Amino acid sequence: MKAKSPAARPKRDESPAPASPVDRRRFLGQLGVGAASIAALTASRAKAAPVPPGKDVGSSAGYQSFRQARAYELRIAAADMARNRPFVAHASNGDETRYGNRIGSFSKGLPHNSLGEVDGVAYGAFLGAIASGTMAEFDRIPMGGAVKLTNPLAGLAFDLEGPDSHHLTQPPAPTIASAEGGADLGENYWMALSRDVPFVDWDTSSVIADAAADLSGFSGFQGPKAQGRITPETIFRGSTPGDLVGPYLSQFLWMDIPMGALRVDQRIWTMPTGRDFLTSYEDWLAVQNGLVVSPHPPDATARFIRNLRDLGEWVHVDALYQAYHQACLILLGARAPFSAGMPYASSATQFGFGTFGGPHILSLVTEVATRALKIVWYQKWFVHRRLRPEAFGGLVSNTRRGAAISPVSPDVLNSSALDAVWSKFGSYLLPMGAPEGCPTHPSYGAGHATVAGACVTILKAWFDGSHVLSRPVVSDATGTALVSYQGPPLTVENELDKLASNVGLGRNALGVHYRSDYWQSLLLGERLAVAILEEQRDTYRELCEFSFRGFEGQTITV
Repeated sequence: MKAKSPAARPKRDESPAPASPVDRRRFLGQLGVGAASIAALTASRAKAAPVPPGKDVGSSAGYQSFRQARAYELRIAAADMARNRPFVAHASNGDETRYGNRIGSFSKGLPHNSLGEVDGVAYGAFLGAIASGTMAEFDRIPMGGAVKLTNPLAGLAFDLEGPDSHHLTQPPAPTIASAEGGADLGENYWMALSRDVPFVDWDTSSVIADAAADLSGFSGFQGPKAQGRITPETIFRGSTPGDLVGPYLSQFLWMDIPMGALRVDQRIWTMPTGRDFLTSYEDWLAVQNGLVVSPHPPDATARFIRNLRDLGEWVHVDALYQAYHQACLILLGARAPFSAGMPYASSATQFGFGTFGGPHILSLVTEVATRALKIVWYQKWFVHRRLRPEAFGGLVSNTRRGAAISPVSPDVLNSSALDAVWSKFGSYLLPMGAPEGCPTHPSYGAGHATVAGACVTILKAWFDGSHVLSRPVVSDATGTALVSYQGPPLTVENELDKLASNVGLGRNALGVHYRSDYWQSLLLGERLAVAILEEQRDTYRELCEFSFRGFEGQTITV
């Protein structure tokens, strides 16, 4: 992979730790691999040698023997590539050890006191289970209610394609006392207050104007700005190059989806206007302790996504790779061209199908999804254990009410968003978009955003990013109709960037993640997808090159 990163956005230190040496011969011997095979493996290279034309075509015994050996060599070459990636250091933000009462760490579902502080014995058992990595120890954790933790051991699963979960990392999450941590939460408060403002009204909305003015004063805010200020044109948008072009929402969440003989429009069942959750302290505390909450009935009218509430509900109940499968179907249905590096673009007699055709990209875009989950689940449970926004909102609420003093950034404590929330709900808690609040797994990294980063990277590698989408649309203010979009051309590349951000930031609109969760997880998913493309490239008989724009604006070539 070759990549050039722009200098515009500073990066946190991600220096890899030295790789640990492994006695490969002894390891393979323990697996029952014979001496001759070990010698062959030792001689194998990270990239398998190309096959001479015609060498692996035929039905003779000699051909079958060659083909068997070649398949084995490719598996070993891919394993070598994965093994030789440098092992990286994993560092948390230190909040877990910084605060003895664990107020900066994830603890949902465990027992809590009246201030929402986790029981120390239960948290100790939780850490013991993390250290042991066994089902039995996790089953011994004292829980506060019937809600269960979400699959911690997925973070320790091995995968047979792409980097191992321990070979990719994320920088430490912002601390609860930091300016960036305060800006993360402050933006969530304003997204909650803006849930019902239609996208088409953002330019004239007083709520959006107030949010932009207030967030512009947050010293740690990391989102896009115009001339140093947040504006209605930049507010709540993602950090990719494509995010600031055209409407807030990607075309791939509005356009009809061609699915074989079906044509599916994208109206959804959403939450009723004004319906927010966990705004009373009693409800909030009960959910921290693991209360099971029943689903809330949706709006009686199906609507196109028109505002942040609708987007939040979309990412509340979506299937893992739904958005990217739909985008792929839309692009294939529109006959969007593949990128220049695809091998059949110049063939006079062939087109791709099982390789470098529709079936190939449809399966590959979903193939990376669970691999992305395993990567990020290790970060969630075994490295960072960052508290969710609803718990962070509890710290802000208790501090504002004088019930407890927490080391929260003054930017968020003094935000006008808190006064607006108090005026509307009579509390300072973060209004949640779902009745159960946040999921029962830590906040950082974000599963949705990591999957988005991986799947969208595959789509950007495959399709010509400069292709302009035809007949773009936007939802009207009611969500009951789509109207023609008028504005700058919308390219595949930009709309795919925007799709990844819509999904990641839509979780923030729901109240369950932060901007830093979204951004760092998008980059994590991108790195995973690039590594999988590197491993797969040599399994194809066709010569190919993947070249596309990364989420930071750099050119990535595989």
